[in-house]
Amino acid sequence: MKETLLVKHAVGGRAFIDTGKNPIPYSWEHVEGQWIFTVEIEKAEHIAELLKWKNELNVFIFQEIEHESTKKLWFYVGDDSVHYSEEKGELTIVAKSQIIYIPDQFSAQF
Repeated sequence: MKETLLVKHAVGGRAFIDTGKNPIPYSWEHVEGQWIFTVEIEKAEHIAELLKWKNELNVFIFQEIEHESTKKLWFYVGDDSVHYSEEKGELTIVAKSQIIYIPDQFSAQF
């Protein structure tokens, strides 16, 4: 399975992190009703703009499995849910809700 992490500004649609274009180490897990994303970013200046918009972010995981449609997981980030540790070089994002969808299963009907 190929997986891509995408972190975008909710309003402008600007992508701050796209591991499909710029691979960087990350992990995510579901813990006690929330999803915790940890992204390794060594230099704080690389995420300074992201941190300006930290209360307006959406996180996406795209999972591509051979011979299947891409599964898209859309996570909503709340207030005070994005933190950066310069000591560890880690960005942490906590999401409290998600929507899972497979675009091929949606069709426009008129």
